[in-house]
Amino acid sequence: MAVRPLVYFPDPRLRLPTEPVTAFDDNLRQLAEDLTDTMHAAPGVGITGPHIGRLTRVTVIELDKRVRIYVNPHMTWRSEHTVRHVEGSVSMPGVTDEVERSARVKVAFQDLAGASHEEEAEGFLAVCLQHEIDQLDGIFWLDRLSRLRRDRLIKRFGKLAPRHG
Repeated sequence: MAVRPLVYFPDPRLRLPTEPVTAFDDNLRQLAEDLTDTMHAAPGVGITGPHIGRLTRVTVIELDKRVRIYVNPHMTWRSEHTVRHVEGSVSMPGVTDEVERSARVKVAFQDLAGASHEEEAEGFLAVCLQHEIDQLDGIFWLDRLSRLRRDRLIKRFGKLAPRHG
């Protein structure tokens, strides 16, 4: 168990798609533990491999004191109905904004042993899954904002950035 150094915006690794996990072994379990520890230290409710510089398709989400680990997650369905929720990133601490996302989703993924699962989610879990899967696909949360809002947040983060990295 270790807290890993975070990768901060605008590091280009935050815009790269991740590689699928093919080995379900102790290294994967260690990565999941390190992601969980790093997320707690950040603090945050979700984290991915790219947030610590690993381009591996793994995300950890913790809601209601329940840690969920998703290996190779991908969306299989999204509702047309949307919700707006305030989002941010452990890689861009100190700035947040509202993002519009599907209200409900279905996600296919594997667990740490490689077993396949499908999960339907709504509410905040659905928002978190979309946010983290975007990150695994190389889509940073700012990309979901208008150019004006994105530029405003980047400028604000630039004033905070000397404290990070």
